[in-house]
Amino acid sequence: MRSQSEPAAAEPGAIARPPLVRELLLVAGLFLVYKFGRQLATGHTAEALHNAHRIWDLERTLHLPSEVDVQSALLHGGTLVHLANTYYATVHFPATLAFLVWLYLKRPAHYVWARRVLAVVTAAALVLPFTFPLAPPRMLAATGLVDTARVYGPSVYGPPTSDHLSNQFAAMPSLHFGWALMVAIGLIVATRSRWRRLWLLHPAITLLVIVGTANHYWLDAIVATAMLGAALALINPPHRTATTAGRGTRHLVSEEPALVGAGR
Repeated sequence: MRSQSEPAAAEPGAIARPPLVRELLLVAGLFLVYKFGRQLATGHTAEALHNAHRIWDLERTLHLPSEVDVQSALLHGGTLVHLANTYYATVHFPATLAFLVWLYLKRPAHYVWARRVLAVVTAAALVLPFTFPLAPPRMLAATGLVDTARVYGPSVYGPPTSDHLSNQFAAMPSLHFGWALMVAIGLIVATRSRWRRLWLLHPAITLLVIVGTANHYWLDAIVATAMLGAALALINPPHRTATTAGRGTRHLVSEEPALVGAGR
């Protein structure tokens, strides 16, 4: 009989938690790439505005709902539009970071999967501003849309000519929406609560916010969804061999042996 003080043997297929310092560097790098990578594609104002008119016309050809209708609903009250601007400015990064931290602590195998998916989507999204610079709808006077952040606050952008911290002509794809959708999918996959599908409210609210504040077109979110779908098809999540419906111990088996040690 094994002594009670003897350490228990590792569960078969258990996933080791990745080294913390390395993961901090990797996640910080992901955020920095997102924040500063698009600046490399600046300086295409005329082309970005031309593409914006093309996207606007294409959406009307496809009979997509008008962004104007969503914004009109927000503009019924100053409080609602201010909340939308605040959500756009403050929820995106913290929600994604909290998602990754929770997975790292509670679901290390799912953490590695989610980190890989986010990295792939972010890297792919940085290519489009070079090939298809796009001005957001708030810059198109013909749309009749209001730059709600500038008028009602708070705003995360300065004038495009003097804003050196972001590329405002990189509207497509919307990583605001792509990351929010991945947060919801990741939490639905990694948990077993009967209420877990309510996490889809996060990307749903994000979609209404990015469109209603005139920061993105519907097509920006559609392209982000397609990119995320491709990444999810390429990178399989770990699967459970046993669960207790959200309680007790869960044993995870990775479909990719490379997840053990979680470094690559």
